[in-house]
This record gives sequence, structure tokens and C-alpha cells, in this order.
Amino acid sequence: MHRRAFLRHTSAAALAAMAAGAPFSSVLTGCTRKGGQSNGTADTVILLWMAGGMAHTETFDPKRYTPFEKGMEGNRVLSTFRSVPTALDGIHFSEGLERIGKVMDKGTLIRSYVAADLGHILHSRHQYHWHTGYEPPQTVAAPHLGAWIAKELGPKNPAIPAFIDIGQRFTVGEAEELKAFHTAGFLGSEFGPFFIPDPSQGLESVRPPVGMDARRFERRNQLYNELISSGPMGEFGSDYQKESLRRSMEQAYILLNSPEAKAFDLSTEPKESYAIYNTGRFGLGCLLARRLTEQGARFISVTTEYEPFFGWDTHENGHTRLVDMKKMIDGPVAQLVKDLDKSGHLDRTLIILASEFSRDMMVEGRPDAKVQEQVSQPDILSDMKFYGMHRHFTDGCSILMFGGGVKKGFVYGKTADERPCKTIENPVRIDGIHQTIYHALGIPPDTQYEVEKRPFYTTPDGKGKAVTELLA
Repeated sequence: MHRRAFLRHTSAAALAAMAAGAPFSSVLTGCTRKGGQSNGTADTVILLWMAGGMAHTETFDPKRYTPFEKGMEGNRVLSTFRSVPTALDGIHFSEGLERIGKVMDKGTLIRSYVAADLGHILHSRHQYHWHTGYEPPQTVAAPHLGAWIAKELGPKNPAIPAFIDIGQRFTVGEAEELKAFHTAGFLGSEFGPFFIPDPSQGLESVRPPVGMDARRFERRNQLYNELISSGPMGEFGSDYQKESLRRSMEQAYILLNSPEAKAFDLSTEPKESYAIYNTGRFGLGCLLARRLTEQGARFISVTTEYEPFFGWDTHENGHTRLVDMKKMIDGPVAQLVKDLDKSGHLDRTLIILASEFSRDMMVEGRPDAKVQEQVSQPDILSDMKFYGMHRHFTDGCSILMFGGGVKKGFVYGKTADERPCKTIENPVRIDGIHQTIYHALGIPPDTQYEVEKRPFYTTPDGKGKAVTELLA
């Protein structure tokens, strides 16, 4: 499936609930589960999203270091960085991630995440799959993981949006594809993400525009309600949809007038703390996530941001690019863990660091399911720009978890030490990751809604099983 077809199908799914003759009330009929909500070990989730494909052998699962030599064989290269020790005996990370390595006694390292076989690899399709748990395209708009959590648990603090997304702009490449999964889908607008594209301007996100006084804001709110009633939503939407849109506006109004809005103002952070996090928009996003967690946020996503051929999307200059990427994440991620641990919030906050898939010098896809080559990688490396993990690799990815009931100082799964560096022990797939998160939050595995006269579960067909070995 190519990008255009993917967009066409996901857009159709997003509009399905608005179709004439298919009122939303007949599409979403309510939540069904056999058991009630159980006591979880976490109240809040922070997803640190390494958008673009983070190579496991260059980060949290290093292999034999192979320095660059002009004229070397590409197949010789397993890792382009030396490995460095962590807080766990015998466990090493790739050079440049020393600070995160020092807090691994507080968390779990998964070295055996296996991404799905989705055919011709597109970042947006795999990101859609990771964030929703469903393979695109779907006949309905699948909710984001954060939307499920917002719907089932509601806001922890009524003044703070239950689902907050930090750092992703929709003015860069593949904007429409990214929008396809940054949504609450059929659950309703009020459970969708509250977007903060630039954390350094977080306070502006919760303030009325310049010149907007309270009276003018009220008039706009009235106009907004009129538009809901007189527009396509009023004609084709259900009462559920209309009320969901109105509640989303009411939630924004509550935030505008709450003292908790000060948490969005990073200028009040002590200079020493701010300096540690200030590695760019991602680092400041981690700082904002910490402040919002302390104010009662429910689900926060902080992304390095996906933009084709930038960040972790290393189609060339893989090694040199990762030097900068590690500087961006190492200090802020480690400090986030330490700060939440010191304040006592880490015990009930589940932090997850993940990416859509990994990378390899030679293999596109996985060894037993190779897909169409997308990167020109010469067999002989004549230029430094080819030194790095450029191809998309789905058979061995790393995920970090901290707090929220996961084991401390624990490593799960294993990949081969020689190419192909694929998963050889305890493979974990996305339905297992999602169900582990839901389990930690106390959301039952059989949670479902009837959509288009069929049950729609938190994981496909409700078959996802929590990886209980990860939990303390």
C-alpha cells in the first residue's frame, strides 16, 4: 500500500461516523466488559516517542563496534558506536546514552520488540499501528492509545486535559498521515489530544489570543455552538458527537481559568533544572511533561517529531546524525526519571520510550520477510555518509519502561549478536505492549465498544495479552 492509498482509507474511516444514514448513536453503542475496572499500579502514562526509526544496535542494544574505514564492507558494520556500561551489571548501551544508562536500575529494558509485517514500509503506517494497536487501513477511525486511556479513566485533574501531545507539528512532511492516528477516532473529540507543538510556548496554548477578553471569548464560544448545530455536524452527527465537541470546548475553558495553567509556563522553572532539559524542543517537552504530571495529567506524549529524512529517519549520515540525537534525549530522559522519582510520582507514572521500528545496514524489513529496498546502500563504503544504520528493520527493537509498576533493573528479550541482529528470545508485539499498559492502569482486557455492529476492543479482537513478566 502506498501513501496515497493509505491516506484515502484512513480519511474515509475518520468520516465514516459522519456519513448520512449512519447516525453515530448506532455506530457507538457503549462500553461492554465482563469485569469492572481493577486496581492498577499506574495513574499516568508518559510516552517518549522516538519518531523515525531508532536503531537498536546504535542505542540500547549495541553489538560489536566497527569503526569507519574508507573502502570497508557494509556487511561488517553492526554498531557504529562503542558500548558503555549501565547501572545494570553486564548490560551496555551505545556511547552517548550514559545518563539514561545510569537510571536503568529504576526501569525495564525490552530488547525483543517485533514490529508488524505491513508490506512496503512507510513510517506513517507503522506509527499508526504502534499508537492505535490496529493495522491500517480500518473501516472506522481507530482511537489513539492516549484516547482510550482518557475515555476509560477520565482526567486525573479536571483542569488538565486527559490526553496531551507535545512536540508534533503538522506543518512538516506527511502531515495528513500523522493526523490519521493523532485522534480519538470513534470515541469522540473530547478524548482527543490537546496539542502543544512547541513546549517553550506552552503557556500560549492555554491563553486566549492577544486582544481576546472574556466577553469576546464568550461570544466566540456561542458562535462555536451555533456552528456545531448548523454545520455538517448538526445535520449528520449524533447527539453524542455534538456533546463531545461541546465538552471539549468546555474543558479548554476550564483550563484557561485554572491555576494549574501555570504548569505550562516553563519560565518559572529554576535555571539549573531548565538547563538540563534544554536540549531542544524534545528536551523541553520532557520538562513540560514532568510539570504536567505533577499537576495531575493522565496521558502525555512527547515526540522527537517525525519529519522525513530528519531526526531518527537516517537514510544517510546515520552515525553523525545519531551523535546529535543522543545529545537531544540522553539528559532530559534521565532527568525526567530522576525528578519524578525524587518527587514520589514515578511509582504511579509509567514512562515508555519507543520507536516504530529499528534499522539495519543491510536488511530491509526482516530476514524472513524482506520488502522492497528503499535506500541505496553500497556494499563498499566509500563515504562517511553511508556509515550508519539506514534500512528499516522490524525484527529487533528496543523499548524502555520506568515506574508505574514495572520491574526495576530488569532486561527482557534478546537479539542475535551477529547479523541479522533479530529477536531470538521472548518476542513482544504491539498488542502485548498496549495490553501491558492497560493492565498497569487497571483497564480490563475485554474493554470494548460496539462500532458498526461489531465489537471494537482496545487490542484487535481483544486478544492482546499483558506481558506480566515486565511487572513487579
